[in-house]
Amino acid sequence: MKTLDNLLFDNRFARLGDAFSTEVLPEPIEAPRLVVASTAAMALLDLNPAEAQRPEFTELFAGHRLWEQAEPRAMVYSGHQFGGYTPRLGDGRGLLLGEVINEAGEYWDLHLKGAGLTPYSRMGDGRAVLRSSIREFLASEHLYALGIPTSRALCVTASDTPVWREKQERAAMLLRLAPSHIRFGHFEYFYYSRQHEQLRTLGEHVLACHFPHCLEQEDPWLALLREVIERTATMIAYWQAYGFCHGVMNTDNMSILGITFDYGPYAFLDDFDARHICNHSDDSGRYSFSNQVPIAHWNLAALAQTLTPFVALEKLREALELFLPLYQAHYLDLMRRRLGFVCADDGDEALIQSLLQLMQQGTSTDYTRFFRQLGEQAPTEALQVIRNDFVDLAGFDAWGRQYLMRCEREGGGQDERRTRMHAVNPLYILRNYLAQQAIEAAEQGDYEPVRELHAVLSRPFDKQPGMQRYAERPPEWGKHLAISCSS
Repeated sequence: MKTLDNLLFDNRFARLGDAFSTEVLPEPIEAPRLVVASTAAMALLDLNPAEAQRPEFTELFAGHRLWEQAEPRAMVYSGHQFGGYTPRLGDGRGLLLGEVINEAGEYWDLHLKGAGLTPYSRMGDGRAVLRSSIREFLASEHLYALGIPTSRALCVTASDTPVWREKQERAAMLLRLAPSHIRFGHFEYFYYSRQHEQLRTLGEHVLACHFPHCLEQEDPWLALLREVIERTATMIAYWQAYGFCHGVMNTDNMSILGITFDYGPYAFLDDFDARHICNHSDDSGRYSFSNQVPIAHWNLAALAQTLTPFVALEKLREALELFLPLYQAHYLDLMRRRLGFVCADDGDEALIQSLLQLMQQGTSTDYTRFFRQLGEQAPTEALQVIRNDFVDLAGFDAWGRQYLMRCEREGGGQDERRTRMHAVNPLYILRNYLAQQAIEAAEQGDYEPVRELHAVLSRPFDKQPGMQRYAERPPEWGKHLAISCSS
């Protein structure tokens, strides 16, 4: 295990030069204190968990110290935001401190969010607030525990530094980890500003560092796009299968690695509603739950546009046609497993769609609890328990008969079925009201609720003694919290 003092840096992105990022030092926050740390994320850097108890840990991740090998850089990029193109964005409140190599030879970006003003802050103050930092920390680590591709979060530090949003709040910093923080918007920036040599350099960097196997293909750039399409299709399939709403699917929030990235006004569905809009600022519903699939396709097309200097247009169009079939295959597989099936059946897609239509009609069909309860008992008994959550009882009974016949074709005993279903259907999910309760306690200086919630959500499939309240239905007020982009 390593200590904070012997991390090995190799800052490949920084070496690309000033056309790609700007050197900026973190601005420290006042009286920093550790709110929560993830030992699982620390393990990615081979860090001993005891390192989180050292004062240096908090000082490093609150901008008061810096490794000698670190090279803090604010990355420049652009992006389509709510469909409109913004020509210059960039890290307005975050810094890529450097890239750490672990003992397995893996590279991990250390990205400090809330680190102060940069040339890309525009009208902002370069700060993150405690609530947004806690929300991103909890989501990053919870999605990882669910098996959803995501960036990771190492820790959150709080401070006495005042910042103004809708009201006065306190600044915080989040240390985020990912193999890369390159976004679709990086490619867009150099394409639309006609810096095609820099665009080539960026693409070659991404290929060499993150997709080296694509270099063996006849057309590496086309192979790169196909890989990004497949990874994105997989990620979106997980979002839809587990009821995750991102909220701000701008192209600058889309990772080139196909991982969930830049958490803002996200939400997991409570009662199922395909039309749910989790972002209070999204007046048009562009990023509603049901729109996440077509928007992902739209964003991939925006990325493909930036590759036109290097790949024939017809080949790019053919690659984009792969997205929907790939998504559908991944989604069907995930939903099949959530319903307790391993073998494929021709009627599975219709069975899933009819279930979602019934859920959409209901007023109290909790999306997460439905699948967990479905596996808790034998199918006949489970259906009787769940039945009362549906409005169209005749419709649900008809669906239930189809489900029972499907279970018979699948075969196997109930113990095996329960084990299989509980391994993919979480008992605990990150509901907005649970996060809000933990945030309110943290804002009063009590960090224990955040730490407990993080611990529970790190093992979402395992029943944990004394933690039943985290598995309960949300109260009505908890289903309607207004979450916006403001952070």
